[in-house]
Amino acid sequence: MNPALVVLVLSLFASAAAQAHDHYDMGWVNGYRQGLNFQCPHGEVLVAIRSYFSEKEGSDRLWSFECQPTPEGLGEPSDCWWDDINRAGLEWTSTCTRNGLVAGVQSKYFESVLDREWQFYCCYFKRRCPYSCIKTSGTPEHYREEGEMVVPSYGYFIRGAQTTFSGVLRDRQWKYILCRMTDFDCEFENL
Repeated sequence: MNPALVVLVLSLFASAAAQAHDHYDMGWVNGYRQGLNFQCPHGEVLVAIRSYFSEKEGSDRLWSFECQPTPEGLGEPSDCWWDDINRAGLEWTSTCTRNGLVAGVQSKYFESVLDREWQFYCCYFKRRCPYSCIKTSGTPEHYREEGEMVVPSYGYFIRGAQTTFSGVLRDRQWKYILCRMTDFDCEFENL
């Protein structure tokens, strides 16, 4: 047999095997069916979220998150807290209270519904108010696919999310709520 052909065939098998397990090398913050708790360093907020679905692992997802420092004009967060818990198996919309920005998440898996409850870690930046808010398209685009959302433009921040849950497919789709923040102090809470 031609040695060059053998090398080519072996390299193709190795490449295919690496692609099949590629999702194991993404810096996931949880294992399947395990709780997770992720917080950005002080003064940073979430800017990217990635997930990988597995039906055989309890219809659960692996999750990874990335943070970025906020612009200097926003200042330091004056207060951070865990916002309301969003229950497993339900559709929900959650936005950080007190004009907060998402700086972390925690989640617990529930075997009985093959879903997770979620809670956002929110930080308040002086009296800045959100404006020009948008909702991203569904992430993942279709249930059971890999999902990825990166804040599309500098100056936008994640304020929360709206989710739908499929009781049949046992998966969740996310639409993230992104907003700009004023450069000036404001005295009201803008939901």
